[in-house]
Amino acid sequence: MSLEQIVVLALIQGITEFLPISSSGHLILVPTLTGWPDQGILADVMVHMGSFLAVVVYFWRDCVSLLAGSFDLLRGRANPWGKLAMLILLGTIPAVVFGVILDKTGFMDAARLMPQIVAWNAIIFGSLLYLCDRYGHSIRRMSDMTFTPALIIGVAQAIAIIPGTSRSGITMTAARALGFERPEAARFAFLLGIPAIAGAGVLKLGDAVASGESISLDVVLTAVLTFFVALGTITILMKLVRHVSFLPFAIYRILLGVLLLGLIYSGIPLGIVN
Repeated sequence: MSLEQIVVLALIQGITEFLPISSSGHLILVPTLTGWPDQGILADVMVHMGSFLAVVVYFWRDCVSLLAGSFDLLRGRANPWGKLAMLILLGTIPAVVFGVILDKTGFMDAARLMPQIVAWNAIIFGSLLYLCDRYGHSIRRMSDMTFTPALIIGVAQAIAIIPGTSRSGITMTAARALGFERPEAARFAFLLGIPAIAGAGVLKLGDAVASGESISLDVVLTAVLTFFVALGTITILMKLVRHVSFLPFAIYRILLGVLLLGLIYSGIPLGIVN
């Protein structure tokens, strides 16, 4: 990849992974709109791993508490952090099952060639984001998380595997619909994403290595740049959600979807260069 492509991919992934506007959808659109060769699944996985490390660093206190709580549970000592760790594990299961199904059926590879999927999902889930944030109550905090809401948010995360949906967006949407405060919805969405992103990254990297694909220097550089951009994005977003609604993100998603559909159905080619 060229230096220009590395910087663009890092900026797009680092910013869009945590804003509720879909990072996978934007990554697919990069080669579609620029004419650059498709960066490939391996590059996508590596930039997601850069985002994953950013979440762990930003929420390191929560991560340490979750690990300590998990060890306490194994020793038979129940505590709130141990309970939350189990709920996060529960919420991860639907994404694992759905991800395996889509991967084995070849849907994910096909979706990379279909920008209309990104467009429609941007509009549909952008609208849901606004409605749930606008009309959802703010009566729950993360300490109120129980089996049922954790599973519902986990199912929402599974749907986000489809490009254009946005993992952070749909999990925040589900949490707001269930009455969680906006900052708490964002916090749980990020923590829930840690095992999902890590697990998917490890599996994809394993598949790439097994198939003889090498992790090149440009891919590693893209992941490193993504980490720093993502860390800054999380910091800004966690401050914003205390004072600003999700309306700007919903508007952006809808406008993006409409623009893409206009380009697609007007006959303008948006093919990916291999």
